[in-house]
Amino acid sequence: MTPEFITTLSRGAVEITLLLALPVLGIGMVVGLFISVFQSVTQIQEMTLTFVPKILAVLVGMLFFGPWMLSKMLTYTEGIIVNIPSYIR
Repeated sequence: MTPEFITTLSRGAVEITLLLALPVLGIGMVVGLFISVFQSVTQIQEMTLTFVPKILAVLVGMLFFGPWMLSKMLTYTEGIIVNIPSYIR
C-alpha cells in the first residue's frame, strides 16, 4: 500500500460521508432557519420550539433519502470489498 492509495481511499470515504450527510443536514438547516425567522418575528424564545420540528424534518428527510443513501453506501462498500485482493498487492 502506497501513501497515494491510502490518500485516495480516505478521500473517497470522506466524499461519500459528505454526500450522504448533505441532504439530511441541509433539511435541518433550512428548517432551523425558518424556525429562527419565526421566533424573531413572533418574539417567542422557546428552546423546545427549535428541536422538535428539526428532529421531525430530519426524520422525514431520512425516510425520503434513505433508499438513495443505502444504495450509495452499498455501492461504495461493495467496491471496497471486491477490490480487497488488488489492495493487498
